[in-house]
Amino acid sequence: MMNKYKSILTLLLAPVLFFSTGCRDDFAELNQDPAAITTGTPSFLFSQAILEFEPSGYTYWFYNASEIFQWIQMAVPFNGITSTLTNGAPLQSFKCIDVLKYANELEYVLSQMTEEEREIYAGYKACVDILCVYMGIFDSDFIGNITYTEAAQAAHGGTLTPKYDKVSDLYNVWLTNLDEDIKILTSNTIEITAGQDPVYGGNAINWAKLANSLKLKIAARLISQDKQKAFSIVKEVVQAEVGVLDGEREDFLFNKASENSKNNDWAYHWENDVLRSLGGSKTVIDFMVNNRDPRVRFIFRKNDWNSKIVEAFMNSGRINDIPHYIMENIEYSINSDGKYVFDNWKGAGEPWIRYQGLPLVFNAGQQAGTYGDWFSYETQCQLENITYYPFSEFQKEMIYGRIDFTLKTAPDDGTVIQDTENAPWWGMYMTTAEVNLYLAEFALLGAEVPETAQHYFNRALRASVEEYDRLARMNKIPYYGTTYNYDEHEVVIDVKDGEIDVMMSNSDYQLNGSTLENLEKVYLQQMFHFFMQPIDMFTTARRSGVPVFNSSIFPREDYSENLIPASAIPRRMALSQPSPTDLMYNILLESYQEQGYTVGSGTILNSERIWQDQGAPQWGEGPNL
Repeated sequence: MMNKYKSILTLLLAPVLFFSTGCRDDFAELNQDPAAITTGTPSFLFSQAILEFEPSGYTYWFYNASEIFQWIQMAVPFNGITSTLTNGAPLQSFKCIDVLKYANELEYVLSQMTEEEREIYAGYKACVDILCVYMGIFDSDFIGNITYTEAAQAAHGGTLTPKYDKVSDLYNVWLTNLDEDIKILTSNTIEITAGQDPVYGGNAINWAKLANSLKLKIAARLISQDKQKAFSIVKEVVQAEVGVLDGEREDFLFNKASENSKNNDWAYHWENDVLRSLGGSKTVIDFMVNNRDPRVRFIFRKNDWNSKIVEAFMNSGRINDIPHYIMENIEYSINSDGKYVFDNWKGAGEPWIRYQGLPLVFNAGQQAGTYGDWFSYETQCQLENITYYPFSEFQKEMIYGRIDFTLKTAPDDGTVIQDTENAPWWGMYMTTAEVNLYLAEFALLGAEVPETAQHYFNRALRASVEEYDRLARMNKIPYYGTTYNYDEHEVVIDVKDGEIDVMMSNSDYQLNGSTLENLEKVYLQQMFHFFMQPIDMFTTARRSGVPVFNSSIFPREDYSENLIPASAIPRRMALSQPSPTDLMYNILLESYQEQGYTVGSGTILNSERIWQDQGAPQWGEGPNL
């Protein structure tokens, strides 16, 4: 399935040349004369739509994701939580337009064909429509109403000033479209060329399962607006003959290309740094480590304190500078030469002991006397001008493939551990775990589903770990499959036999409480699963009120005593004032006014909610039944 798309997926045929330039080399690679091609081929347009399918761009990860993780207390800046928490984040441009333009071009090409030809190629249109729906949900989660039904149609007589569609209307449009897509993809008349499809290798039924599963994504967003309609959608999904995503072969988790001559972002995502100066929160990392959740190893990186670094600090007379939460888990001795010898890790041991989070305490970064072991790293954790971070950063190799990394080693020991290989990037979009987490949620809420919430929950937990393990392996993240032969106490991060069973045996991973407690657990697991999809994590936190203040499971930190109540923390992205010279100026203003939005940031980002968020619990309030 994973051919090099260098010669296939970069095709931009004559009718779509307005989308891009510089295609001569690609035509040459196919040994075809560009002048001889007069009409776009549906399979090529389909492939190009897959290439352009990119919900999580650089802006999203650099700005939006960084803020989202802080708003819902999954991450902490290297200087701690401060009043900047309420500043908001700028809205990234709508991404669904990148795929809609190919969907509309494909619609035009099909309209020029005979009815028999249209039936044959209808599968391509259905697949691209599914991608558009996914992207539309993604965009509307940020800001509410978006341009969609009239967007990207100017090439064939459409308007340059498309209307903003209401989210409530779009959900209905998308549900209708997905049902039609399923009908087309389960017919016997269509064809999808395997070599043009890096997602499912031409398997139309898997595309249909994705369409059916996407309906659950919409249903979950309706629980605060129309719970009964959400239940009705869920009933349709579980009763549909085609089924839902179920297993590795059906997961919407794929790599677009191994290399590309025109746009290396298609193969590697990008090469600019993201999630700068941001580490995992102590709450989330402690929770995952205490419950032996292997996903902590794929979401976050080991801290820099391997046994050789510990020995280097000890033998430099810096034993008192070793952070207490590291020192408490070390067994050591002193040899006849008076040198310290690291004997072993105590407690959870490797690799778990290497995952440490940053406290969520407000202004902890300015309280060196209390929190210096976490935040005074630039002095306390520096040896010969090398800073050894005692906490866990994000696994950036899970987000993009063009990244070089150098692992920290002890000063002057002559060891250099580097990886400068560009790794084709694999992305996770919708999987078996997500589907089953929604079904567990709806079972607890009272929807009509065939299995128990615990059944779906168990299925989801196991699948999520397996999916993260697969993603980590394919993205070649540090310490996967190797310890680099540097530290004899180092352990690889791969999932080991029996680990998932151990994780699932813990009470926090079982639905053994009240309905509210069980819902809290399901929403938490949705959020953990969505670490690679921050807008989905944000949407889950918004509609659930999780993490919950004073929870016995996973408590949310309360900053109200620091004059930052929950009502001051953003629930949507910030809008900027449109330019009067913008063709969309009046339409934008009308859209803002219709939704009750004000330009700017501050508490308006909490009180002026997007439609699907209206009536949802405030941060920390917990789920509504």
